[in-house]
Amino acid sequence: MLKILTVIGARPQVIKAAALSRAIRTNFQNSIQEVIVDTGQHYDANLLKNFIDELGVSVPAYNLNVGSDSHAAQTAKIIIGLDTIIEKENPDAVVLFGDTNSTLSGALTASKLDCPVVHIEAGLRSFNRQMPEEINRIACDHLSTLLFAPTLGGLENLENEGFNIKAPIPYSLNNPGVFHCGDLMLDNSIYFAELAEKNSSILNDLELRPNEFVLSTVHRDNNTDNPERLNAIFRSLNQISKSKKITVVLPLHPRTKKAVDASLNTELYDDIKANGLMKIISPISFMDTIVLEKNAQMIITDSGGIQKEAFFFKKPCVVLRNESEWMELIHNGNNILAGADEQEIVAAYEVLINKTDFTYPGFYGDGKAAIFICQKLIEHLSE
Repeated sequence: MLKILTVIGARPQVIKAAALSRAIRTNFQNSIQEVIVDTGQHYDANLLKNFIDELGVSVPAYNLNVGSDSHAAQTAKIIIGLDTIIEKENPDAVVLFGDTNSTLSGALTASKLDCPVVHIEAGLRSFNRQMPEEINRIACDHLSTLLFAPTLGGLENLENEGFNIKAPIPYSLNNPGVFHCGDLMLDNSIYFAELAEKNSSILNDLELRPNEFVLSTVHRDNNTDNPERLNAIFRSLNQISKSKKITVVLPLHPRTKKAVDASLNTELYDDIKANGLMKIISPISFMDTIVLEKNAQMIITDSGGIQKEAFFFKKPCVVLRNESEWMELIHNGNNILAGADEQEIVAAYEVLINKTDFTYPGFYGDGKAAIFICQKLIEHLSE
């Protein structure tokens, strides 16, 4: 039986791991054994545990409890913890998702122990190496034996970086295998959408009507840790809610809550608190997030995953960044890059709210990415 060590540490990784765990339980229980490691890099350990429980991810066999710290310190702690676990478990491969410090640490540790690395969500590029995530994803790709790109754009990026996307079998660190697999997030959105509608009460709890509110999320450190950008984003959200008489729902990430308390202009903060159309709420579950995404008029976010989920649920999206890994959505007109510029954010909202010619090409596969990945793991890693 193939034994994989799956490393998670942040909410988006739990979501992606849920699709893989579900495919293993449903279709590959007799072929793949999964051991999960939670690095504990998330800012709220209880919130992450709730995500794991809600999404049906296998219970982590290990928790490194590294907590929040500088990038260097967090990465070092994860490497030290994973080194011992990989030696003990002796997996056939280490499976990594996305672009966090857990991803980078897993790739460095496994490759130095001569354990094959599997990178799911390979090939994504913002082409901005000032982003920590860009460094993490590039390094992980170049330390991987099997790379699974969710989009054709990701595949093209890897080819441009020198990967042979038609490499001959057998695959190795020196001769990696590259595959276009579709997106695990689409797998999950399809699977959980109906379930979420039945089990979530968030629309009633917040007194929201379908298509009569905007969902916004802000969590990236270049937005939260930069007072100028943070204030511009919150001014724009406040302005949109007032000028358009539309409710803005903003679940507050722990990093964002800390930044708001420390850096948001006092007069602006007081005005937002007095604005009944601004609903700032505590972090919410994945099910509640899906229900809000499905029923929102529009989404305004700096999240990579939510940019895509907006597309899955056919919602226009204003992206609070200057670049995106999902440029196909920008080029297709579904999403607009607005950065943290107040005027650009408001203008992007105006453009998208009046746009009527949206299209939804099949950029992200058929919702069966996890099954494809499992099949390739068995095919290329089993002895």
